[in-house]
Amino acid sequence: MCTGIDEVEWASLRHAHGSAEDVPGWLRALASPDTVERATALDGLYDALHHEGRVYEAAPACVPFLFALAAREEVPDRGCIVELLVGIGGEGGGSAGATAAADAARRAVCAGAEAFVPLAGDPDPAVRRAAAGALVRFLDAPARVLGLLRRRLAAERDDHVLPALTEALALFAHRHPALADGALDLLAEQSAPPYAPGPRLAALGQLALHAPVRLPADLVPTAVRLLHERSARHRPAAEGSGTDTLVRRIRRLRPSDEQGAVLLRTLHSALGDRVDDRIALLTGQLTSPDPVDRCNAVWMSAGLFRGWRGDFGAPVRLLGAQLSTDQDRLRDAAVSVLAELYALAAPAADDLHALVSTRPDLWTHRWERGSPTLGGPLKALARTGDRRAVPALAQLLAGPAAPVALGCEAAHLGRAAAPLAPALRLRLRGVPLASPAAARLAAPLLTAIRAIGDQEAVPELVRLLSGAPDHLGARDAVVEQVIETLAELGAAGQTAPLLRRLLHTRHAAIAAGALWSADGDATAVLPVLLRESARDDPAARRAAVRQLGRLGPAARAALPVLRRLARSGPVRERIPAACALWRIAGDPEPVRPVFRPAWTADPRTRGPIARCLTTMGPAAAPLRDLITAELTHPRRHTAVEGAYGGRDIPDDEELLRRCRQVLAGL
Repeated sequence: MCTGIDEVEWASLRHAHGSAEDVPGWLRALASPDTVERATALDGLYDALHHEGRVYEAAPACVPFLFALAAREEVPDRGCIVELLVGIGGEGGGSAGATAAADAARRAVCAGAEAFVPLAGDPDPAVRRAAAGALVRFLDAPARVLGLLRRRLAAERDDHVLPALTEALALFAHRHPALADGALDLLAEQSAPPYAPGPRLAALGQLALHAPVRLPADLVPTAVRLLHERSARHRPAAEGSGTDTLVRRIRRLRPSDEQGAVLLRTLHSALGDRVDDRIALLTGQLTSPDPVDRCNAVWMSAGLFRGWRGDFGAPVRLLGAQLSTDQDRLRDAAVSVLAELYALAAPAADDLHALVSTRPDLWTHRWERGSPTLGGPLKALARTGDRRAVPALAQLLAGPAAPVALGCEAAHLGRAAAPLAPALRLRLRGVPLASPAAARLAAPLLTAIRAIGDQEAVPELVRLLSGAPDHLGARDAVVEQVIETLAELGAAGQTAPLLRRLLHTRHAAIAAGALWSADGDATAVLPVLLRESARDDPAARRAAVRQLGRLGPAARAALPVLRRLARSGPVRERIPAACALWRIAGDPEPVRPVFRPAWTADPRTRGPIARCLTTMGPAAAPLRDLITAELTHPRRHTAVEGAYGGRDIPDDEELLRRCRQVLAGL
């Protein structure tokens, strides 16, 4: 198996972590009878040869030895070896941006691709499963590959291998359009009896992706029925016990039925913007008698809620129903999804409150190492704005180890969190001014105090500003938050001397805006804001522009600067400048031409644009088409492939609310 391995000059080759001298030892260890030794070797090869999707120059030299190991039936874990070969020869090789190592690795795997033919019929199901897709990826004979897949499909009896053949057929149809009909015929055949529910679901998912015209009219009811039939055959793995470490918690949150998750994820992806059908499918999953199905459904729901708009009241209520389960994995998954929905989780508020009331042990969570954090159920309840979260939050605030971020979650309750005000003030009073942690401790408390509108907190806010501008130390990071809170509470006038001392610091724009809110004297603050708007610092310019807009007509002297900023520079700087132009001059003509291209070019600008349009009344009419298109579009404006921010859902819901306000104003 390893003949010739010592003839390779491994020391001259490189992998992800340096010299490839350790590669021969790993290759030999793949044939070891010791399970731990094999696993260590496989991890080492994956990490070194195919690290983070990049293939390294030692990889091509390994390919012949990996093929030799995969061909010997006495070698354990050959399925993993075939998967490593597929990864090394991956999709990047041969592409325009591929490295020389990736190209060489792909050529090496293609040169040995004939070996995948017997492996596709190997006695080991794991080998057959890994080899199915390899036939399509590396064997350069499409008609022959289709024949091989047809024969394997007719002979295969293992329900874990059949979905891999299904994926291989779909990949074949994608790569070879001229022969796609033959592959799609096989998929259509596999989607019907006598195939088992799992393979049928897999085939339906691939047909939905590649040939939706071949789907049955009752796709969703059929899929739900097959899911339940599959579940009747499925036996979930038992949960282990032990210390609640970070690793154990992450594993518990992952689907225990990975294949089932993949089947339904494929079907959901194929349905795309058919949100009503996806809700119906999700409802079928969430009402399954099998908790594993329901757990998979919970994770499916996260992607649906995050990326799409729709009437989610019914599935959210079903998520809430999972909170009473005795299955920790399912309950934790449902809590995790609900906590990211904010106000959209309101239909599950009763279930969240019931869980918070009966399980005070879940109010906080302490990782194996680190400070306590607010527990998911209480966090989700607070984020819905439900005042029933207040007693539990109050009890935590009264204790010795309240989570630092508690104030941020309490802020979602707004004025309903007023009973927490005395405890929040007490904690703010206890923030050590000289501590490096001062800003981290104060910021969440300030967020809550501002949301509550607590006038009695003003002395504590002044304390945080004491020593301005030269001796703020760690508090400097929250100075602007303190100033904005004072202005929001109508107390900026009480701190005017402190604010004036900040007019020559990096907080000048915020301080100037607060002074304006206190006395309305533009002569004192306008020169400061003009100075700040001309700085090279983008953050300073943005702050100054925002405050100039607050001055309204009193800032007419800033119009030339704002017109220049609205015409050039990054789009996210042009929008605040355009909004300030409108608030100062009330002229829509220079504003609308900035809004229209930005709305399309950068979806993240839509929120501030819509907020400005709500103040424009009939002057916003020429942009009506953008607003109506947004309200009818099924995709969230925050949905970006591969990216997710914690406030994506509430930010999108806020945009929709603003868009409806704009239309009402017209």
